[in-house]
Amino acid sequence: MKSKLYLAVMWGLAGAMAGEAGAAVDLFNSPVGVIGAQTGTADNKQAAAEVKATEAEKAPQVAQATTTDNKAPAADAGAPATKSKLWSYQPIKAPEQPAVNNKSWVRNPIDAFVLAPLEAKGLTPSPDADRAAFVRRATLDAWGVIPTPDEVANFVNDTSPDAYEKLADRLLASPKYGERQARRWLDLARYADSTGFQNDNTRPNMWRYRDYVINAFNQDKPYSRFIQEQLAGDELWPDNQEALIATGYMAHFPDNHNSRDLIQRKYQITTDITDTVGKVFLGQTVECARCHNHKFDKISQKDYFSLQSFFANVAPVDNIPVAKKGEVERKYEAALAKWEEATKDIRDKQKAIIDSVRDKAEKHHKERYLTDSREAIFKPKSEWNAQDRWVNHRLAHVTDQASLAAFLRDAAESKGNDKDYSPEIVAKWEQYDKLSEELKKFNDLKPKNSSAEISAMTELGHPDAPPSYVFFGGDHERPLEQVQPAFPEAITDEKPDIKPTAFSSGRRTALANWIASANNPLTARVFVNRVWEEYFGRGIVETVSDFGKAGQKPTNPELLDYLADNFVKNGWSVKKLHRDILLSGTYRQSSAHREDVAKADPENKLLAVFPRKRLEAEQIRDSLLVASGKLEEQVGGPSVFPPVPANLGAGNQWEVSKDVHDQNRRSLYVFTRRSVPYPLLETFNMASAQEAHSKREVTTSPLQSLALINSDVVFGWSQALAGRVINEAGNDETAQLDRLYQILFARKATGNEKETLQKFLNSHEKIVREKTAEGKFAVSIPTGLKSDQKLDPIRAAAFVDLVHTVANSNEFIYRF
Repeated sequence: MKSKLYLAVMWGLAGAMAGEAGAAVDLFNSPVGVIGAQTGTADNKQAAAEVKATEAEKAPQVAQATTTDNKAPAADAGAPATKSKLWSYQPIKAPEQPAVNNKSWVRNPIDAFVLAPLEAKGLTPSPDADRAAFVRRATLDAWGVIPTPDEVANFVNDTSPDAYEKLADRLLASPKYGERQARRWLDLARYADSTGFQNDNTRPNMWRYRDYVINAFNQDKPYSRFIQEQLAGDELWPDNQEALIATGYMAHFPDNHNSRDLIQRKYQITTDITDTVGKVFLGQTVECARCHNHKFDKISQKDYFSLQSFFANVAPVDNIPVAKKGEVERKYEAALAKWEEATKDIRDKQKAIIDSVRDKAEKHHKERYLTDSREAIFKPKSEWNAQDRWVNHRLAHVTDQASLAAFLRDAAESKGNDKDYSPEIVAKWEQYDKLSEELKKFNDLKPKNSSAEISAMTELGHPDAPPSYVFFGGDHERPLEQVQPAFPEAITDEKPDIKPTAFSSGRRTALANWIASANNPLTARVFVNRVWEEYFGRGIVETVSDFGKAGQKPTNPELLDYLADNFVKNGWSVKKLHRDILLSGTYRQSSAHREDVAKADPENKLLAVFPRKRLEAEQIRDSLLVASGKLEEQVGGPSVFPPVPANLGAGNQWEVSKDVHDQNRRSLYVFTRRSVPYPLLETFNMASAQEAHSKREVTTSPLQSLALINSDVVFGWSQALAGRVINEAGNDETAQLDRLYQILFARKATGNEKETLQKFLNSHEKIVREKTAEGKFAVSIPTGLKSDQKLDPIRAAAFVDLVHTVANSNEFIYRF
């Protein structure tokens, strides 16, 4: 059984015990590092002073020794950058609202900034979209799903002067808003429920981070606080479990569980975090400066590794007990107890076998690691430094009974070449392996994708951090000069205000406070630009994660700075930003094609026409569920596994949820396994979880149509939609066609459309009837019908195919 690390969040960090895994290490230098201690006490100040003094004494000696030992060439790669004059590094200043001729069109300041360039180009804005189209558009953008016919009718028929305001407020008050915004943010957080690499192990706690994000948007948590919690929640609010969960933002790195070079693994993890923070919060391609000075921006290697050193002491901790247990935790513990009871005899026998060779097994497991890692692993705990603590913490995390059993397997299968080979070892391995096969029979009892614990990033209860260096060519085995935490010099002259505590370095607090500062020129600009791109399909800065020289310049810099300045002045309120956009005349425009705009502004960068947009993968699936009446609206909880094609061949990596209600939850809750993306979503360009995904690609391929047409699941939704239409419209086929269009498109079918559909229905009925008569065709009739509905099954089957066809139309998967 996997070794456990028990982290008492409120009261202190206890030393890890060897447990059944037999990891012969204690993860912390001391059991007295307290998460939750008051900062600023005399003890803390003394500890901080001692840490700084120690670092100051060691730094020159370590740097000199390392450079000499490695004989790395002295290079100007780490030379400090001078402050850049790049537009995005300049302070945000509230621009003056431009004067425009068509003042009556301006509903809020956004419109003035959009209208001024249009008038300069001799263009006029488009008229308002009709109300039905607008409510479908706004609902898809704010909620990620189509509206119901009743929601459309209520808005269309609302003649009050504040109808649009009421619609915006209703959309932003719904839990669906938080779900939609969470999906966008999880793209940036490279969210996944598994680690990736060849084993792609499940991370059973990560859904708690997803739920944290949903709640943060629904509660309108200030974006500044949102940043601070994700980068330094454990330091700033150590007694707040929500803030600990928030640090899961840093823990979504792809992880090779079997990595034999733990020093390299640490470097790769901190590199992933650094690159993600630079890209997501600052809109900077800092990763380009890891191997050499940035080719375009004035970001040096020294800047990069100084930024990386803010994260030098962080480590993932995956078994912090949930403070307040709810239904999820109780169900998990009950299921786990059932499995443990059923398998106790088998596991006890396995443990007894391992205990008989434990010392050799532990030595064998530790020796599998590379030289640098072994140096820390075999070092006495009393001599551990900050780097050694990280390595040994990682060792305990990846060491379980199966790891130790590898000793038996390797010796037994060596055919006498291993010094530990013996008939006794062979017999023990055969017995252990047989017991493992017996244990697999109980896999269905064991909970797989939930937990009673949380995952967080902490500093393991210590304030001292491993030294950071500029690495020649980005090679972690070739250190040059030692660096301290610092902000990129091209962006700011500000120095980090680092205040270590008894349990953490305080480095990330300084970084989070700088990023979340109103004076940071990038943070607000980058975020409001992301929201603008969400609504209009193109950011004011088209390269939404690159505000550097190689990125695109803003098409409307005054509008960008107005939005950023107003965002900060409104207390970093994300909902107020969304509300302003939803209520603008710019957002209200029709998407109808205009030849004059196409000639004057072919890419529609000035927004004289509202841009049409293909729905994202999750919007397509979730809207089909809404249309069929099958969407389960439960918010939050462990991730789920909907059905997948039988030929996917994912084995135990994708075991379909037994509860049918789970199968019909929003796509946001579908388990994100890095090695097995959910096929229906992947076909429509779902985000990759391998790194921060800045913008959804839009491709058009035959596979998309084939996926929707041939999917048994989608066809089942079409049967349910056909049943819903008949229930709501009755037996009148004209009314049925109108209702179908109202559900899918927020409008009634036109006369020509009805004529075409009626012809299809009549001709298709003949085809179905002929095939059925031959005995080679089983009809699929609508599902969910009221008990009093009496239908011709052949005609009903033809209607199902009609519904399936209309649901697969271009109009459905576009937002206008």
